[in-house]
Amino acid sequence: MIHSLSLSDVLADHARSRPGVTATVDGELRHTYAELDLRVTRLAAALAGAGVSTGDRVVWLGQNAHAVLELLLACSRLGAVFCPANWRQSPDELRFVLDDLTPAVVVFEPSEATTSLRAAGAGTWLQAGDEYERAVAEAPVREFGPVDDAEPVLALYTAAFAGRPSAALLSSAALVAHATSLLVVRRMEPGFTFLNDGPLFHVGTMMFCLATFQIGGTNVFTPAFDPEEVCRLIDAERVTQAFLFGPMIDAVAKANAGGKYDLSSLRFVSHSAEWDDMITVDDSPWCRSKMGGYGQTEVGGMLTFLGLAEGGAGFAGRPSPLVQVRLLAPDGTEVPAGEVGEICARGKTLFSGYFARPDLNAEKTAYGWHHTGDLGRREPDGTLTFIGPKLRMIKSGAENVYPAEVERALKTHPAVADAAVIGVPDPGWQQAVKAVVALRPDAAGGVTGGVTADDLIEHVRTLLASYKKPRHVTFVDSIPKRGFTPDYDALDAAHGGGGYPGNA
Repeated sequence: MIHSLSLSDVLADHARSRPGVTATVDGELRHTYAELDLRVTRLAAALAGAGVSTGDRVVWLGQNAHAVLELLLACSRLGAVFCPANWRQSPDELRFVLDDLTPAVVVFEPSEATTSLRAAGAGTWLQAGDEYERAVAEAPVREFGPVDDAEPVLALYTAAFAGRPSAALLSSAALVAHATSLLVVRRMEPGFTFLNDGPLFHVGTMMFCLATFQIGGTNVFTPAFDPEEVCRLIDAERVTQAFLFGPMIDAVAKANAGGKYDLSSLRFVSHSAEWDDMITVDDSPWCRSKMGGYGQTEVGGMLTFLGLAEGGAGFAGRPSPLVQVRLLAPDGTEVPAGEVGEICARGKTLFSGYFARPDLNAEKTAYGWHHTGDLGRREPDGTLTFIGPKLRMIKSGAENVYPAEVERALKTHPAVADAAVIGVPDPGWQQAVKAVVALRPDAAGGVTGGVTADDLIEHVRTLLASYKKPRHVTFVDSIPKRGFTPDYDALDAAHGGGGYPGNA
């Protein structure tokens, strides 16, 4: 296997070539690459002792922590698959993930949701914190054989267009390739320090965590985004990059309005006069282009970079050097430049398919290309423009909200006869979720009596992650249809829809 390079192999090499470099920081816990390699070896042995073997799944139910990276690397060492689940999801959503993946081991942080799930769940459950640390400390040091870097190692849930999400499987080879392309465009160098303040179940944070790991930098972990704590950690750890976008940047700038913290180590995108005065505005192609491009979980993060096409006509830029991109018609033929086709790709960073979804996998790989489900156009200069999803998706902040998933939740309410979900423009979050609801005749009254908008919002909140619940509800007599599906164009026109990703 002289051509193989797994995440585990990268760690083993860092332990030899960068033994004293700080690899991870999580509160008072600090580990060098040599220490991280030893911990991952022991953790892999502990997981193996709990029955984890090649192809088995390990799930993390908790917020950001150093354990997320350690579990991923330990699964790489074993040939297993690691899934950091979305801790913001409802118990019902998390139960679906566990039933879907059937993990051999679940590592969890205590919560009301994990308490109920653990009581009903199978497999071994290991509590984060002291129990996890004891398992690492007490496990033996043993040798592990080589693993195939083409086999899946990371599962990230995405693609809920059919009402339930699917786990995209990414191999070590794909993750190493994507990390390499990202660190080149971002001009990452040894000493690069990344603050994992965005969710690690999201490819946007995970891709930078792994690129930092790939270059032998330092990953700093904080449980979740808190503006004051982000300021403190940037100052204390001399952070180079963090997971931040518009509203988050504004919140950090506000938290540091008095200049309490030194944020000058942060080399980041220009945003506002106040922000730019606090940080070092970065001149890498990634930051000059406002972190622009096109991506999705299934391609490892970014498929195209605007930083590879500065001044280009297309606002998605050009493809990563490790992939090919074609715009295809429904029959699999390439559309001419200037015409709209589905963005399709193949190459080193692409995923290995969805876990246990053979029909979806066959559909997504028709004609030998990964079909992203998104539409694009190639401009005369060869750059790409992202037009929008073939199917409807709402973008609220950094989160993707799929109408079918929210519609399914709304329709479980006994008073709802039918429902459709659209996105409406929001000044802070790009879009907000709006539900258009037809009630059953015996639930008539809408906002003046019977079932109210607040009732339906709370109902969805109990079933889905809070960010997916409607912010607005409109009651109608019936939902306009196009065939069997809602006529979303008519709904947008009637109820103020707009602001969808990719639409200028």
